[in-house]
Amino acid sequence: MPDYLLQFDRQLFHFINHDLGNTFFDLLMPVLRNRLVWIPLYIFIFVFCLWRYRKRGAVIIILLALTFGLADFGSATIIKSFYQRVRPCNDPAMAATIVRRVDCGPGYSFPSTHASDHFAIAVFLIIVFYKRHKWILPVGLLWAASISFAQVYVGVHYPVDVTAGAIYGSLVGLLFGWIFWKANLMHSL
Repeated sequence: MPDYLLQFDRQLFHFINHDLGNTFFDLLMPVLRNRLVWIPLYIFIFVFCLWRYRKRGAVIIILLALTFGLADFGSATIIKSFYQRVRPCNDPAMAATIVRRVDCGPGYSFPSTHASDHFAIAVFLIIVFYKRHKWILPVGLLWAASISFAQVYVGVHYPVDVTAGAIYGSLVGLLFGWIFWKANLMHSL
């Protein structure tokens, strides 16, 4: 990464992690980034799709699982092992100023798998349901962006990590949304 981008990334990280620190975010952000918190939402999506759309709902669930799987595997296994960027909470250059709000973990930082996974899910669901439920666009993007922001706030990812994860995840969501569209399953939603 070029030095100017690395410096900008560290400065933006410091601003989000340190300067934006407040009691409300200290309580909210660790919760937002916890995958277990979102299990009720995932169950709702599963039940809603099957109840409302039956066979097409099963296809939506299968494609959603494939979307998540590719986003997760691609970011966590392939891209992270290639770049091997150290997390800010494990970076000696950041040790003096970082505010640790959660366990750091031993994994690599680039790209953020949380951002990849949640943007992939959000973009796929937006493509599938936008025609009937316009509100899903702002809600889905806000949901994924909030989780991504939380990753920086708690100190486990740099802004470039979540940005790259969001882009990668969005592309995966677009791919599976396109597959859904090409299979001509959207006409009845």
